[in-house]
Parts: sequence; C-alpha cells; structure tokens
Amino acid sequence: MDLSAGHVWVMISAALVLLMTPGVAFFYGGMTRAKAALNMMMMSFVSIGLVGVVWVLWGFSMTGGDGVGGLFGNPFTSFGLESLIGTEDLIGAGFGATFAIITVALISGAIADRAKFSAWAVFVPVWVTLVYCPLAFMVWGGGLLGEEGAIGSVVGEAIDFAGGTVVHINAGVAALVLALIIGKRKGFGKDPSQRPHNIPFVMLGATLLWFGWFGFNGGAAGTAEEAGLIWVNTMAAPAAAMVGWLLIERIRDGRPTSLGAASGIVAGLVAITPACANVSPLGAVGLGVLAGVLSALAVGLKYKLGYDDSLDVVGVHLVAGIVGTLALGFIALPVEGEGGGLFYGGGFAQLGAQLVAAVVAIAFSAILTLIIGLAIHKTIGFRVSEDSEVNGVDLSEHAETAYEFGGLGVGGSFRPFPESSRTAPKESINS
Repeated sequence: MDLSAGHVWVMISAALVLLMTPGVAFFYGGMTRAKAALNMMMMSFVSIGLVGVVWVLWGFSMTGGDGVGGLFGNPFTSFGLESLIGTEDLIGAGFGATFAIITVALISGAIADRAKFSAWAVFVPVWVTLVYCPLAFMVWGGGLLGEEGAIGSVVGEAIDFAGGTVVHINAGVAALVLALIIGKRKGFGKDPSQRPHNIPFVMLGATLLWFGWFGFNGGAAGTAEEAGLIWVNTMAAPAAAMVGWLLIERIRDGRPTSLGAASGIVAGLVAITPACANVSPLGAVGLGVLAGVLSALAVGLKYKLGYDDSLDVVGVHLVAGIVGTLALGFIALPVEGEGGGLFYGGGFAQLGAQLVAAVVAIAFSAILTLIIGLAIHKTIGFRVSEDSEVNGVDLSEHAETAYEFGGLGVGGSFRPFPESSRTAPKESINS
C-alpha cells in the first residue's frame, strides 16, 4: 500500500507524542529536589520501556480488539502485533502506544521523592493493563461509553477527541490514590528543600510538552479543516491558561512566577485535549482561561486537605481534565447543524454524556488503582525508608546524583526561590 500524506502525519504525530514523555521528565525533574531529580526522570523513561513492550504484546489488542463485555478488548486478538504485519494498522498501533506511555508517566509526579523504583516498575505494566487499556477501549474502542455501548447508547456518546477522560482524568485520579496510599513526604509543607530545584528544566519540559501536544491532539485529524481547528485551539488554550494562571498569582501572591507560567501552559493543554476538534478558537481561549484560573487555585488545596501530591498532578491534570471534559457540554460546536453544547442550543444531552463519562472514568480509575496500589504497598512496599528519603532517592535507588561539583554529589541544598503558594503556605514553612 502506498504511503499517503495521512500516514506520514500520524507517524510524525506519534514521534511528537513520544517526545512528550521526556518533556514530562524534565518538567517533573525540575520541580523536585536536586537529590531526587534523576529518580523522577527515570520514572518517566522506564515508562517508555515497560509500556512499549506491554503495548506490542497485549496492550494494543486490549484497546481495540474483539470486545469482552464492553470492558476491554481481547488481549489475544493481535498478540505481539503479528497479525498487523503488512497492514497500515501498525501505524495506528504505534500512535496509540505513545498515549499509554505518557498517561502512566504523568502519575509519577504525585509520588516524587519517596517511591521505590522497583515498585514503580511493577505498577506501570499492571496499571496500563488493568486501568488504561480498558478505559481506552470503553471510550475509543467501542466499549461501554461508545455510541453503541451499554452506557453510551443510553446517555449518548461523550466527546473525548484526544484524552480528557482516558489520559488526564484517569492519571489525575490514579495520582491522588497513590499519594494517599504512600503518604506524605517527611517535612511536607515545612521543609523548604522540597521546593523546585531547577525552574529552567520545568520551563524546558513545558515547552517540549506544548510542542509535542500538536501531535497529541492533531494526530487523529481526519481533514485539513479539522487539523487547522485543532492546531489553532492547541495554541490558543494553553496561551490563555498561562495568562489566567499568572493573573491569579499576581492577585494572590503579589508576583507572577516562571513556575506558574509553565504550569498554566500544561493546564491549558490538558483542558483542550478532549475539546480540541469540537470548540471554536474563541471557545478555546475561554476554556484556557478557566482551566488556568481553576488549576492555579486548586494546587494549594493539598495543604488544606492534607494529601501530598508532590508535583500537582491532581491540581493540574485532574482539575483541568474535568474542566475540559465538562466544558464540552456547554461550548461544543454543532455537527452539521445539530447537537452541540448548551451555548449553541444543543440542550443538556451532551452535558449529560460528558458528566457520565467523567464519573465513570473517576470511579473506574480510583477503584482499580486502589487495588493495584495497595497490593504493591502491602507486598514489596511502595515507599523507601526514611533514611533513603532524607538522603535522596537518587542515591538510594540509582547510586547516582544529578549534580557533581569537585567530585562531590550535591543533593537538595538549592533554595533560590521565594515563598510561593505552589510550595507551601508561608506560615507552614516558618512554623
């Protein structure tokens, strides 16, 4: 079969999405302590290796194979991808793998500084198999939430073009569950060394994510017209979200920060993911501002509610993922003059479908992640020892340090950043 422009675009998009996982590594690596930076980056990198193997063996089949009760595809339908050799379906299989990889990598930010690398290496393939693949099948593979599925046929099919439920709500909920299972870092909310140690890394990571996101959202575009809308929306929403986040920082904290700019970009990218092909550019701007504002407000909740989501996976990915998913019930464009969100006269049908999909994703991810996380935590243990946490997981888990000066490894002594609501309330640090 001839290689068409469409095939080439999907392959390029897959490469862009794969680049996003190293982008996550830089984003998260800069946000953690210096003596945990390598461990944080390794959690993203090993996700590529483990999920890449799982995807070839059974992961792809579980997301699009013959359905088993509407919950997941038969893992043996295309086991090892042997049956796809000589077909163009291998291109789609490769594209899908990159989504599974980055979804599980996103979770790692919630357990920074204190997780065993071996436990993470067990969690990744199990979670992708039991949580990501089934949810992807339910939403995109003709499962429960699809147009003909047991739920979708009743409440209507939810719109999730590139992963608001499958990727971001899913990862955000899993991150919260793992953070609760593993517990708080020693000195949570009081230790200044837990602040981000390398903001340039964070900004580099956000840049790589934004760059790759054009493939993440645009890879499945069916026409040039749709691709153009997706591209503009993927530019507009994160830009607006960054402005919204910085505005909240300026009002609340007295100054905008580089960390806030980078985080706002990611919040906007998350929010536009499910909606990129189904809202107008003006809608994307409004959605971006809303996501930036709400995520900026949400990241401080962990100090009020007492859960240690180290790098704000919940505040950014779960919150913005829910915002983007539900917003479609209001601002989704009509298709061929019919349907659409409330603001376009489409009634409550689309909002109901979006709400049901979000609730199903939250419940499914929470229950399965709780079972997986507890099983690992109660057997091999998910958390490092207190000494390892204090001395740094880079040394205890990898026998490496991110920074060497005069032959001496440097761990976590950098504190060049001002007080910020992103790290801990001032009264907590000074207590």
